[in-house]
Amino acid sequence: MVNPENYYEVIAAELDRYAKIPDDVLLEIVTRDGACMWLWANEEEPEWQNENLTDRELAAWLCAGCPIRNVCLELELRTAGAETVGVWGGLSQDDRRALYRVWRARREGGEPS
Repeated sequence: MVNPENYYEVIAAELDRYAKIPDDVLLEIVTRDGACMWLWANEEEPEWQNENLTDRELAAWLCAGCPIRNVCLELELRTAGAETVGVWGGLSQDDRRALYRVWRARREGGEPS
């Protein structure tokens, strides 16, 4: 099993490539290319509406194969931070909250608190 702290460190390191991209550019990419954007563009009811999926299961299903998953995750960490809710970037809100500590520490040049 992967150590959760190492797991989040690997993801945070992958997100470093987006550190200098402005928020508005990230938002444009997410809204234009996000695999989940069909929900809002087509105003269709999601298939999982009446299913009992956990956030982790929903994240895995909804974001599987999305070409901009990390861009979405970077944007959510920047804009919502520790207050993140729902499914973004293929991670549940609990996973993103844990990742946020590691991500923020990398950006600030310190250790996760």
